[in-house]
Amino acid sequence: MATTAHWIEGARPRTFPNAIAPVLVGTGAAASLDGAVWWKALLALVVSLALIIGVNFANDYSDGIRGTDDERVGPMRLVGSSVASPQAVKAAAIGCFAVGAVAGLALAATSAWWLVAIGVVCIAGAWFYTGGAKPYGYSGLGEVAVFVFFGLVAVLGTQFVQAGKVDWAGFVAAVAVGSFSSAVLVANNLRDIDTDPDSGKHTLAVRLGDTRTRLLHLALMVVPFAVTVALVARTPWALVALIALPLAARANKPVRTGATGLALIPALRDSGLAMLVWGLTTGAALAFA
Repeated sequence: MATTAHWIEGARPRTFPNAIAPVLVGTGAAASLDGAVWWKALLALVVSLALIIGVNFANDYSDGIRGTDDERVGPMRLVGSSVASPQAVKAAAIGCFAVGAVAGLALAATSAWWLVAIGVVCIAGAWFYTGGAKPYGYSGLGEVAVFVFFGLVAVLGTQFVQAGKVDWAGFVAAVAVGSFSSAVLVANNLRDIDTDPDSGKHTLAVRLGDTRTRLLHLALMVVPFAVTVALVARTPWALVALIALPLAARANKPVRTGATGLALIPALRDSGLAMLVWGLTTGAALAFA
C-alpha cells in the first residue's frame, strides 16, 4: 500500500513551479492592464496545479504499465516501484483532471466559452504525453508541449480570464515561462538520455545528443532574462527579476560541467526554483506597473 508520503512524492512537488509561475506572471500581466481579479487568479492556479499533478500521475501510470520505469534513474515512481496499483494511479490522474476541468469550466462561464475547447486540448495533451498507442513525449515533442501548455496557454490564459484580453507584455512573459518550463524537462531528459532509448523513448535529448542538449538548456535559461530587459518598456521594475539570474546559473552548472544521471537532479530543482523566483518578481513588477 502506498503511503501518503509515496503519493506526495508521486505528485512530484518539484514540478509545481511549472504550474505556479505562469499564474503569477499572468496575474501580474492582467494587473498591468487594470484587470486583475483575485478569485479568477485562484481558480487559474487550481487548474494549473490540477493539470500538472494529473500529468505527473498519468505519466507514472503510462510509463509504469509500459515498463519504461524498470531502469529508472530519477525519483521513485508509484507504478514502476509497485507501491501503488496502476488502477489507483490512473484514478488519481483522472481525479486531478476532473478537478481542473471543474475549475476551468467556472472560468469559462465567467470569461469565454471557447476556453472549454482549449481546456479539452490541455487535458488530452496531458494524457497523451506518455499515454496512448503513440505518445508524443516518446517522439521528442515533450518540450514543445510544455512550452505551449505551461508557457503560452497558462500565462496568456490567466491574463485573459482576468483582463479580458492579452497584450505584448503577457506574450513575451509567456515565452519566458515556457522557456523555463522546457528547461526543466530538458534537464530531466538529459538525465535519462542513456536509458530512454532502451525503453523506446526518443526524447528531444536523445535526438539532439548530449552536447546539443546541454546547449539547449543554456539557451532556454537565457531567454527569460532577455525578456526581462524587454519588459522594461512596460516598467523599469521588471529588472528586479534579475535576482533570479544566480539561481539560473546554478541550475545550469551541472549541465554545463558535464554532470550525468542523478547528479543532474539539482539542475531540475534549481531550474524550477529560478522560474518561480522569476515569475514572482516579474508578476509583482507588472502588477505595480
